[in-house]
Amino acid sequence: MKKAVYPGSFDPITKGHLDIISRAYAIVDHLTVAILENPRKHSAFTIEERLEMIRRCTKDYPKVEVDYFSGLLIDYVKRKGISVIIKGLRAISDFEFEFQMALVNRKLNPDVETLFMMTNSKYSYLSSSIVKEVADFGGDFRKLVPKEVYQLIANKFPQNE
Repeated sequence: MKKAVYPGSFDPITKGHLDIISRAYAIVDHLTVAILENPRKHSAFTIEERLEMIRRCTKDYPKVEVDYFSGLLIDYVKRKGISVIIKGLRAISDFEFEFQMALVNRKLNPDVETLFMMTNSKYSYLSSSIVKEVADFGGDFRKLVPKEVYQLIANKFPQNE
């Protein structure tokens, strides 16, 4: 298979994200995990912190590159010579939005394919927003995130120290 990108905010990375990364890694020649820098969205973690979290979680994956971008994903993939976009889906509601985006991307560049991957059912409830909410209220989010990043996340939320 060709070069692929798994884009997202990863604010922070979760076990659900890592599930998609590890499964995509098994079927592509090269995988870029790319953080979208969205100025309209307030992130809990800086780009640098998110890059570090993903690097820690993918250190044993030599075919993974960690990067970030702003602007249109379809422009990013063209610049990087990527031909496959990987999108993780948790529920039907994810599919509706991602399907629409895939159609727009297809219209903008018909040479780029979108591959949808269903997350493992044990992570179907999980999102970065849930992790931040549990952490913010002092809950135990240890089982929701990769162990490599637990302390980095806990440091952002004083209730967990």
